Amino acid sequence: MFETAFTVEWGDCDEAGIVFYPNYFYWFDCAYQRWLRKLGLGQRELRRRFNGVTPLVDVGARFVKPVRYDDELVIYAETTAWGQRRFQVDYRLSVGNVEVASGFEQRAWRTLPIQASSAVGTCRPSSGQCSSEADVEGRERT
Repeated sequence: MFETAFTVEWGDCDEAGIVFYPNYFYWFDCAYQRWLRKLGLGQRELRRRFNGVTPLVDVGARFVKPVRYDDELVIYAETTAWGQRRFQVDYRLSVGNVEVASGFEQRAWRTLPIQASSAVGTCRPSSGQCSSEADVEGRERT
């Protein structure tokens, strides 16, 4: 299980001073990204080592109590299901020792096609032409 915390900022709240619900989904993703980094597997490292990405395929939340400006929100994340191509991360959120929300993210594990060059490249989809920095080196600029 992974644990992280956020202090609720003024901009996270609606006019009533209560957290605007889309922020919970943002915090789910932030907790997931922090967990990956703690494991040494941030998004760049996932791509470098495995050529992989973890896109969202489903998400949900249940709101129990309001969260307000300046509250210290603690998020607990745990992988609860792991399949061949999908996994689920469940979240429990609390302020103090009171549960205020829970949710989940279902993510897919996807490897991207291997490119001929690992150098950063530029593409012009309309022309179908792509080049990497390695291809451009040494060429005269016009």
